[in-house]
Order: sequence, then C-alpha cells, then structure tokens
Amino acid sequence: MEIDVWWSVIERARAAVGERAGDRNSPDDPLPGAVTAELVTLTGPELVDWYVTRVRVADSAYRHPLWQAAYLIEGGCGDDGFMDFRDGLILQGREVFTRAVADPDSLADVPVIRLMAADKGWVGFESLNYLVRGAYEQVAGSAESLEEALEVALRDLSRPSEPAGVSWDGEDDEANRRHLPRLSALFL
Repeated sequence: MEIDVWWSVIERARAAVGERAGDRNSPDDPLPGAVTAELVTLTGPELVDWYVTRVRVADSAYRHPLWQAAYLIEGGCGDDGFMDFRDGLILQGREVFTRAVADPDSLADVPVIRLMAADKGWVGFESLNYLVRGAYEQVAGSAESLEEALEVALRDLSRPSEPAGVSWDGEDDEANRRHLPRLSALFL
C-alpha cells in the first residue's frame, strides 16, 4: 500500500475527532472508533495491505533512542510497552511520528507528552492490530481468513531483530540529559 494512502486513514480519523485526537487516556477515546470507521471503507485485501504497512511503519520506529524516550516518558518501558508506544505515536499522525523517529527529543513538543509530564494523559495504544481485525470482521463477516492472509503477506517481510541506533542506560539521568535534554527537563 502506498504510504500516503496508508497515512491518510490515520489523518482522516484524527480530523474526524478534532481536538480529542491526541490523548488515549480517556475512557471514551473517540480515535480508535474513527480509525475503524476509516478502515471499514477498505476491502479485505486492502486491509491486509494496511496491516502489513502498519508493521513496516512500526518497525521503522524500532530504534533505541525512541525506546529510551518512551522509557523516560513512561517511567519504564518493556517490549510490549514499546509496541504500544509506537502504535500510540502512529495515532499522533504522520508529522509527529516522523519527527519522533528522527529526533525522539521532539516529543517534548507534543501536547499529550506534556500532559504526561504532569501525570495526565497517555500516548500509548494497544493495539492497531485489534482495529484492523475488527474492521476486517465487519468487511468480510469473519476474521478467520485474515490470519491466513497475514501469515502469507508477512512471511517474506524483512523485520529488524534488534532496535537500531545508539542505546544507553535508561536509569542514567546524565545520559538521558545528554541524549534527550528537552524530555529530561520535563520528566527528570
């Protein structure tokens, strides 16, 4: 799937919910439903393509510096937490996501991250995969064939086995200040 088409699903959903698009902390968070509403406009094969592209996009953010930023922001972040963090970043939209992958310290400018520094708001989301499955079930009547289609589609996809980029001890405040000065100012 073309990356612009893929991101347009997220951007249209964000536009549909307006000012509530940034924070995943609300129990009545409207963005997942808006994403699903966009996804159900796709065909079954397009949903498989969307899912595969989502894997590629999330894999592009599988980077130590971003993981360290997530660790600092969330006060700790394991494997599952980092998956949720990356899906949450995707829901922040293309511009925020792209900037964060290139410069994790840019997250200091994101409103929900600033809320998190005040112990409010939440950026993570578990998981875009569920939204695709739900949409596929609505489109195809059942999600059974999705698993088989995804297995075939993902079989030859080259995926990173380790995060890219420079790593440091997330508990080392000086290293955090050196690598993520703006986020450190908010969270340390």
